[in-house]
Amino acid sequence: METRTEAPAPRTVSGESRGVPPAGGAPAATEVTTTTKRRRPPVWVLVIAAIVIIAALIWGVRYFAYASSHQTTDDARVDSDIVTVSSKISERVAQVLVDANQPVTKGQVLVRLDDTDELAALQQARAALDAQRAQARAAQANVDLTRAQVAAQTTQGAGGVAAAQSAIQNAEAQTQSAQQQADAARAAIGQAQAQLRVAQSQVPSARAALARATADYNRYAALVRTGDIAAQQLDAQRAALAQAQAQYQGANDNVAAAQTAVSQAQARYTAALASTTAASAGIGAQQGQLQTAQGRLTESDNPYRVSTTQAQAEAAFAQAGSLQAQVKAAQDRVSYTVIRSPIDGTVGEKNVEVGAAITPAQSLMTLVPKNKLYITANYKETQLGKVRVGQPVDIKVDAYKGTLFHGHVEAIAPASQNTFSLVPAQNATGNFVKVTQRIPVRIVVDDPPPALPLRVGMSVETSIAINQ
Repeated sequence: METRTEAPAPRTVSGESRGVPPAGGAPAATEVTTTTKRRRPPVWVLVIAAIVIIAALIWGVRYFAYASSHQTTDDARVDSDIVTVSSKISERVAQVLVDANQPVTKGQVLVRLDDTDELAALQQARAALDAQRAQARAAQANVDLTRAQVAAQTTQGAGGVAAAQSAIQNAEAQTQSAQQQADAARAAIGQAQAQLRVAQSQVPSARAALARATADYNRYAALVRTGDIAAQQLDAQRAALAQAQAQYQGANDNVAAAQTAVSQAQARYTAALASTTAASAGIGAQQGQLQTAQGRLTESDNPYRVSTTQAQAEAAFAQAGSLQAQVKAAQDRVSYTVIRSPIDGTVGEKNVEVGAAITPAQSLMTLVPKNKLYITANYKETQLGKVRVGQPVDIKVDAYKGTLFHGHVEAIAPASQNTFSLVPAQNATGNFVKVTQRIPVRIVVDDPPPALPLRVGMSVETSIAINQ
């Protein structure tokens, strides 16, 4: 409000009153007009006024310089990434170990849930896992046993095949030997028959010689009786007769011997033929045994037996792995009954009590992080032309008058506040009203003093040095 001071009106004083002659040569009639002088203020007032004016000028210059190099807003508050503590399972609360506004450390137990059902499920899962592991070990032992059996049967089958092949070779050798013996016996029969024919051919001549010797002896004997010849001549005939008899007997003996030789040769031939037949039959039998041994070897060498038991063992171990996962899940559920603090901070709002039935994602309490506070300053879009990340910021906190905090710009939001609203404002009418939007700027306080703790929700005023 402006105040005006009017000067007093001039007074007209007659000359007579002052002893001055009036104008026109008549001193008594002359009037003199004078203006009354204003009262001057005291010097100290002028000094104070000058000081005030100079201080105002200095402050104005500094304020103008500061305002031209800073962007300031009081639409700012202390913020933090508040953590909501919730449960992963549905259960009843057994213990609540913290209260609101209580400092907590990372890993500290906040809430304990009733773990009776979870422990029972864990024991059941472990029992099922132990049983399945036993089955898996038995299946693996069966695989090892099958492999050993297959290896033994393969070795036995290979030995049987080798033995059968060796027996066939022996039978073939025996057959060949028997055939050779049969051929030799056949040749011996021919030779014996030839000798028999030779012996038989000598019998008639020996018989004829015996008949002549007998006739000569009888004739000489008759002459001796008649005395026609001497007795000595009869002795000679007797010797000739004995010799003829011996030759005849020898011829008969040779025939008998030859017949015996033929019979023996025929017997040997028959035996050789029987040996050949038996050896041939042995070859057939050994070939049958060889086929049987080869079949056993093929059967024992079949990988299907081992692969089947191996598949059963793998299935058993896979089932054990599935049960192991169930045990892990049961262990996790047991661990979920103990709810721990994920951060260092302070309990904010507590919404849980002992005995309450809770569900997953239900908010049990909120935690304000320690030493992770920041300031959200909502600047007008017209103020952000020169704002950059990293620029220093002066911060005034309403709760701490006279204290200046310092920080820096950490981030600038990619959109305005209205963009993130659940129902963004849409101007679909014919009339358009332009509204200046505000963009959130995240500011971090540098080295806040411990004696002046910042709390979420505090109102602050921020000034960004845009020239730096």
